[in-house]
Amino acid sequence: MSNPSSAIVPQDYQPSDDEEFMNPVMQEYFRNKLIAWRSELIRESSETIKETLQGVELNKPDMTDRASAETDHALELRTRDRERKLINKINEALMRIDDDSYGYCEETGDPISVKRLDARPIATLSLEAQERHERMERTHRDD
Repeated sequence: MSNPSSAIVPQDYQPSDDEEFMNPVMQEYFRNKLIAWRSELIRESSETIKETLQGVELNKPDMTDRASAETDHALELRTRDRERKLINKINEALMRIDDDSYGYCEETGDPISVKRLDARPIATLSLEAQERHERMERTHRDD
């Protein structure tokens, strides 16, 4: 298991395919990226909750205003639910970093490209496996 403070990430560090895959600096880079993303989602969620509680507009006498406020509120709740699920995926990715399975495809065991991980740090499938998975879903959806 890797030590969370085992590597210092240089400020201008950018992971690449030219270095050893999931070396300590690369692991720490992705750990920092995931933690920052999670913190941002939690901060946004807290602000939304505070704003929602302060501006409860569901008591408006005008039916149109109330309907609009209810629609906005429902949309906000759906967004927060998606973010909650995303936070769970981020936490799972952090656990994979801790057990040294982060960055490897769940299906094939092959390394997921650094470019893909940088774009989608919670990815669990290589691009090829993800495309295969999506083709299977489309095929079964069309049945």
